[in-house]
Amino acid sequence: MGDEERYIGVAERRTRLALRHRLAGAARAGSPEEVAGSLVALHGSDPATVYLAVGSRLADPAGTVPETGRALYEDRALVRMHGMRHTVFVFPTELTAVVHASTGLVVAARERAALLKAMATAGAPDAAWLKEVEASALAALARRGQATATELAADEPRLREQFVYAAGKSYEGVHTVSTRLLKVLGVEGKVVRGRPLGSWTSGQFRWAVSPAHPELDAAEAQALLLERWLAACGPATEADLKWWTGWKVTDVRRALAAIGALRVSLDEGVGYVVEGDAGPVAGPVEPWAALLPALDPTAMGWQQRDWYLAPELRPALFDYSGNVGPTVWWNGRVVGGWAQRADGEIVWRLLDTERVGRDAEAAIAVEAERLRGWVGPARVTPRFRTPVEKELSA
Repeated sequence: MGDEERYIGVAERRTRLALRHRLAGAARAGSPEEVAGSLVALHGSDPATVYLAVGSRLADPAGTVPETGRALYEDRALVRMHGMRHTVFVFPTELTAVVHASTGLVVAARERAALLKAMATAGAPDAAWLKEVEASALAALARRGQATATELAADEPRLREQFVYAAGKSYEGVHTVSTRLLKVLGVEGKVVRGRPLGSWTSGQFRWAVSPAHPELDAAEAQALLLERWLAACGPATEADLKWWTGWKVTDVRRALAAIGALRVSLDEGVGYVVEGDAGPVAGPVEPWAALLPALDPTAMGWQQRDWYLAPELRPALFDYSGNVGPTVWWNGRVVGGWAQRADGEIVWRLLDTERVGRDAEAAIAVEAERLRGWVGPARVTPRFRTPVEKELSA
């Protein structure tokens, strides 16, 4: 280890997490935009996650639903779009060009090629036909502002065309052009999700034309995104960075070199921080508790999680695909899980009882009441169910 590789231990990493992820009481944010800016990206696969992640970090969560809706659908300060690992996230609008160039272009090329191949195999119209339909659909969407696939098909009937996918295979199915095309256009950064058809927990969205953004060089965009994330989540290992971005390891290393990232020593081995961030952080912070939602960006932020999540707790808190469920936190560690019952009650269970005392239980109970207070009559069921969440909600 060289002289520049300062050791950053678990306690300091938890302090960084508490402050930079807006989880400690004094670090809580004043708006959804501040939360998203601090975290870089909010997981959007489950619509409720966005609101729950914001509410858990606001100093005053009473306006979580209307304020987050305003930021997403009126001010467009936040945008829901495909990002890392071909997953839907909510980003600050100023990052849309960076995300598109750094992670979207490669996936987009693959998705369009897959669609054209599937259509050709099924004997559907060719690429020129699809391009014509695409241009017509985008023009209709621009006129409408926001629209569902059904509404767009009223303007461009060819979107209703169907073709058989994977004929003769066990997973054979009939696909509609609108469903596949809109997905491709989303990955390509041409359209984004608009307002939901129902409440803030609804998973059905209208579509909107993507905000205009400059076209960036891919390597430049990767450096910008990695620097932004590392400032929020560093230190992190190369494995963490590769997992979070979904890039090749060569892309990660090139971006680390481009931003002049500094090596530090972690319990897992070599880690990285942005330039100027290797020194100690101010701490300790006041004791804090948090109830974070399924797929929360903090719980899902790193591939190597032992410093905040004991391995023996994972079977109860993750589904079979590796998606984290609702988690209970105490001072930078996951100590349990929570759920909402049909009557609205927020219930939680400690899984790490040896290191959690009465002060922690009292603080967790306060957070549970705080959550119930702003969620109000809404009922939240995670899209990806986990053992503890299913047991508690029953």
